[in-house]
Amino acid sequence: MLYLLAEHLQRYVGSFRLFGYLSVRGILGILTALLFCFLFGPLIIRRLQILKFGQVVRPEGPQSHLAKTGTPTMGGAMILGAIAIATLLWADLSSRFVWFALFVSLAFGAVGFADDWLKISRKSSKGLSARHKYFWLSLAGLITSSAIYFTARTPAETTLILPMVKEVSLQLGPAFIPWAYLVIVGSSNAVNLTDGLDGLAIMPTVLVASALAIFAYATGNVKIAAYLGIPYVAGVGELVIFCTAIAGAGLGFLWFNAYPAQVFMGDVGALALGAALGVVAVLVRQEIVLAVMGGVFVAETVSVAMQVAYFKYSGGKRIFRMAPLHHHYELKGWPEPKIIVRFWIVTLILVLIGLSTLKVR
Repeated sequence: MLYLLAEHLQRYVGSFRLFGYLSVRGILGILTALLFCFLFGPLIIRRLQILKFGQVVRPEGPQSHLAKTGTPTMGGAMILGAIAIATLLWADLSSRFVWFALFVSLAFGAVGFADDWLKISRKSSKGLSARHKYFWLSLAGLITSSAIYFTARTPAETTLILPMVKEVSLQLGPAFIPWAYLVIVGSSNAVNLTDGLDGLAIMPTVLVASALAIFAYATGNVKIAAYLGIPYVAGVGELVIFCTAIAGAGLGFLWFNAYPAQVFMGDVGALALGAALGVVAVLVRQEIVLAVMGGVFVAETVSVAMQVAYFKYSGGKRIFRMAPLHHHYELKGWPEPKIIVRFWIVTLILVLIGLSTLKVR
């Protein structure tokens, strides 16, 4: 909205042209989302406490987590509010890519909200049934992937590219729809599984979103895309503002979510943020790089799949002491802050590797 206002005012005052630069609006997106969290975070947390929207801890989880029972949850609503406001203020709202990203985030956040609400109202760690949750997430994922496919204007928007390989690409055609769906829903669930310790999921989300902002900027710039040998997608650069809004909102939330956490994001935040990363990766054609940069999320998901499969086919034996992976290290005796910071460090390394694929082709 403010972008459109600035675009109008620049006819009369030349200095308003500054707001036409993605870099400037990206910085403003970070600052707006960050300021929103700082201003409204304490109020939201206090309101959650008054409403007694406290975390319900699974009894089968690590015993150290029982002390976290009652900590306000559903703080992801703060993140979503910050992202939405920053994006609406500074992005070009005529871009369909911005609306795809916002729709996915809010739709997956709504499913997460319903799940959190049921857990709180029932005073149980069980919210939506797996079948109902999967149905609604799948519906939102399929609607989005179908919309992206049917509104694509160039072949590049539905072409699978391989990192570090310039000559090889695969035009997915209608197969783009299930592919994009899997990336969006898979990323959503991966972040949700990772959100088990104070600040564990939010910092990797900030790092990956920041890197995706760079990919969005390069993909949406015809000269840079040609130089780097990546597909050029006109208009996708507006996702820079969406990604920086995620980064700003994530850092603002981390202020309250850092160990020991004053608030948890809940499924309303984790499902939405994972889907947001997934849809941006799809739109900038960097799904495989997302898997690299989000390696911590992938490892957490794979650890659960391996644990369940091995337990089922080995007659009750386990690979890990507990899954997801961060619980395994907890039960090995690692202090929670050590696990969190080490997972952050690993994510930073993986993000740098992902960014290097822009040049190594």
